[in-house]
Amino acid sequence: MARNLENPSKKLNSENFRLSVAPMMDWTDRHCRFFHRILSRRTRLYTEMVTTGAVIHGNRERLLGFSEAEHAVALQLGGSEPKDLALSARIGADYGYDEININCGCPSDRVQNGAFGACLMREPARVGDCVAEMKAAVAVPVTVKCRIGVDDQDPEEALFAMARDVIAAGADALVVHARKAWLQGLSPKENRDIPPLDYDIVYRLKQAYPGVTIAINGGIANLDEAAAHLRHVDGAMLGRAAYHDPGLLLTADSVLFGTIDPMPDAFAAVEAFLPYVEARLGEGVRLADMTRHILGLFAGMPGARLWRRHLSTEAPKRGAGINVIKDALGLVVRQVEHAASAA
Repeated sequence: MARNLENPSKKLNSENFRLSVAPMMDWTDRHCRFFHRILSRRTRLYTEMVTTGAVIHGNRERLLGFSEAEHAVALQLGGSEPKDLALSARIGADYGYDEININCGCPSDRVQNGAFGACLMREPARVGDCVAEMKAAVAVPVTVKCRIGVDDQDPEEALFAMARDVIAAGADALVVHARKAWLQGLSPKENRDIPPLDYDIVYRLKQAYPGVTIAINGGIANLDEAAAHLRHVDGAMLGRAAYHDPGLLLTADSVLFGTIDPMPDAFAAVEAFLPYVEARLGEGVRLADMTRHILGLFAGMPGARLWRRHLSTEAPKRGAGINVIKDALGLVVRQVEHAASAA
């Protein structure tokens, strides 16, 4: 468990906000984040959304525990009660998280029933109150992730009202998923694709608040697209692209931060992941709970299909161990060598 016992005041450096991987339910758990950190030292990582009720009343170590190696890592909270969010933020900061983020963008039935997530786009003043309480409770940065509006809202009014109120309350950064969320008529999955993207409105938001860290999210497929956005805003947040093709993070540090990439290639990244996997297996974690996050690592390379098939078939089996990954890696190596000799 990583704890920040001294809880020193921390300022959010917009340079360190240039690239991040979005909080994604059922995906960005601690195993996923550990592997992503192997691929990139500079990319900012986020937890899955954790509700305030779970933080306050649940198994905190299971929900909040993480490895020191994951820094910089942010905790995303779901909730709408200022006092509960403040308490949850304080708990998260004590666990050592580098940032506390409030979810104002998730459109799932679960958040609608709890009146938080994207529902909060209708209540910018309340979100401002939440941010103010959280800022008073913690020294780490407090940030907001939101949509550009919901349902029939005018995005120009909804987004700028949200920004106005949370920035006035002291929010350190705003991450904008550049789509509306339709709470009625579209499923959460459909809300990730069907509402059209409007990047320009996020660019205009940055122009209106030049001194505030603004990041953009939604439909960003690769580092080139992220770099293009960085000409207009401070940060780009990758979502499904980073999960389904984590190999794109291998060059993130050199391309977007101008530093040395920590791993020479995907093969080295897998080797670096093995000690972590072995340690977790010793704690009773199932192999498949870790390997599911690396299925897409060799996307586009010879042997990628064999890699995915072997891990998908063998990792869930009872007693599956580290050799499953080693064997899968061998399949890719042989395919790559075969392709090179045939060229």
